[in-house]
Amino acid sequence: MVRVLAVADEEVLTMPSRARDLDVDLVLAAGDLPWDYLETLTSLVGVPAAMVPGNHDPAIGRGTATAPRGMVNLDGVVLDVGGLRVAGLGGCVRYNTGAHQYTQKEYDRRARQLLRRARGGAPVDVLLTHAPPLGLGDDDDPSHLGIDALHGVLETLQPSWHLHGHIHPFGRHKDDRHVGATTIRNVIPWQVIEIHPHHAAPAGVGARREA
Repeated sequence: MVRVLAVADEEVLTMPSRARDLDVDLVLAAGDLPWDYLETLTSLVGVPAAMVPGNHDPAIGRGTATAPRGMVNLDGVVLDVGGLRVAGLGGCVRYNTGAHQYTQKEYDRRARQLLRRARGGAPVDVLLTHAPPLGLGDDDDPSHLGIDALHGVLETLQPSWHLHGHIHPFGRHKDDRHVGATTIRNVIPWQVIEIHPHHAAPAGVGARREA
């Protein structure tokens, strides 16, 4: 069993110091958190950590930052990290000219690329995204629409868990959603989730990128 600390979107000022007592094996960040916050958190916890960017994160690309220190960028790739096989897809549906925003058509292409990198669609333990699937926990305003292409990703990769942020609960309880055997959870601001690694490399593997 892998204990995962999942965080997204909203800082909890006591989180870095509290995290040391949570006894987690892996940190997953679903976007839109200050990088110094994530760097402090991961350095204190001292376990493997990975992230996908949100729409408010800095642009990532050639000649720019790739991830907070101590974290692996999962955007568009599949990795064995911290004992789990994790697929990642960052950003949200385009609503302005900011970074990490894509049209639904662009997400279709990105999803197909992700599936090719997943050894032709072999199952994963976790799908980590910033935004949720269209119609499954999203909102109807343009800046918080879900991603249509994630339905095909869920059907093909069959993750045990799909973790995301982007949709702020504003103090309300957000119910889990279920697609087949996948539990979809909004992790804002943080969650600890125990995940049985059905598909990943043995525990103790740090991070291995798939071609």
